Amino acid sequence: MSFNDVAVRVENLSKRYRIGLQDERHHTLVGTLLQLAGQPVKNLRRLRSLAAFGDDEHDAEDVIWALKDVSFEVKRGEVVGLIGRNGAGKSTILKILSRITYPTAGRVEINGRVGSLLEVGTGFHPELTGRENVYLNGTILGMRKAEVDRKFDEIVEFSGVGKFIDTPVKRYSSGMKVRLAFSVAAHLDPEILLVDEVLAVGDAGFQKKCLGKMRDVAKEGRTVLFVSHVMQAVRNLCERTLHVHWGKIATDGPTHAAIRDYLTGGEVKRSERSWNDAGSRPGDGRFKLKAVRVLDAQGKSSPMFRTSDPIRIQIEFELNEQIHELGVGFDLFSADGAMLFRSYQYDDPDKWPELSLGSNCLECVVPPGMLNGGEYVVRLCVLQQDVKWILNGTPELAFEMEFDHARSPYFFKLRRGVIAPVLPWRAVPHGQPDAGQVAPS
Repeated sequence: MSFNDVAVRVENLSKRYRIGLQDERHHTLVGTLLQLAGQPVKNLRRLRSLAAFGDDEHDAEDVIWALKDVSFEVKRGEVVGLIGRNGAGKSTILKILSRITYPTAGRVEINGRVGSLLEVGTGFHPELTGRENVYLNGTILGMRKAEVDRKFDEIVEFSGVGKFIDTPVKRYSSGMKVRLAFSVAAHLDPEILLVDEVLAVGDAGFQKKCLGKMRDVAKEGRTVLFVSHVMQAVRNLCERTLHVHWGKIATDGPTHAAIRDYLTGGEVKRSERSWNDAGSRPGDGRFKLKAVRVLDAQGKSSPMFRTSDPIRIQIEFELNEQIHELGVGFDLFSADGAMLFRSYQYDDPDKWPELSLGSNCLECVVPPGMLNGGEYVVRLCVLQQDVKWILNGTPELAFEMEFDHARSPYFFKLRRGVIAPVLPWRAVPHGQPDAGQVAPS
């Protein structure tokens, strides 16, 4: 690949951070007083050591490697996805490409002007109005005022925040900040657009607009790097995807192959996860996840089922306060990243389970005879309706199905398609569709 064809080149990129360790506790009054007296000096040393590493600290207990020897190239006009579990290193890659942080080792070549949307409100000054922040971002990108003037109306119209454009950004909701930030990043003519998972904050309509805009950016010959946990969006937008796993590139290839590796490889092959330590439970201060399980008909956790078996998906959690319009549910994916369906506990208004303060356990049953043979992934979804996500796509569980529910001699191993329901058929007299009747099940 010639130099002129490359928009981004990353070679042997590594990034390490220092994390905090718990101090030794003293059990005597004298020891405690001495520790308090020396705390200011200790804090100063810690502050200085955050970015300073000795030659003998390569694998120290308080050092973690967010990235380790990462290398890849992105061509001009290419749309590349970045997927992986939380903490895998995806956002660290984008932060280094955006020059928000610097690598510990390795080198990066960027050929073009970069526009980035990494976190809610990134690049916005909270005391400035939306209008002032648009011009501020244009200046940072090296654009003249006249250039921003030409794009301004288009930016405001796309974002949908025109009524509030002269309001300080600190009064914007998270969704408003994301809409304006994406609109600024996409319309100020960046040659390379970096987009992180923050699109999950916007509503479904705006997400669709964003995906369409990123396609338009790519068609204009510009480059897009797109981080997301929404596999369908990655499939629709990217032909090539990088699967990042524990700071390394596990897969670099066609999107369907990277998604399959991500959804079915490594740690995701678990049919049960639980958190005994209250401090480590996923969620927020109001909702804490205790366990999630894929169970068989006998209530045993299992990674393997027959398609004639019911599948029980059980979610155990603790409510520390009542949450208005709380939705607890899951997405079910096939191994290639196709989303089969999403289900919440409030799907049937006549059978809403009652939730109470303290411990709760919800169970959803996927009926027998619905799924095909193959591997499937369950991803948890918990939200306060139209307000915020509490858990979005994590944690993940996986299970495998062996096809056995069709008695037909022509389909004894596998049927085409992701699902394989056995539907009723009947013969009707020619020319008499008898549309008013339904065949008995």
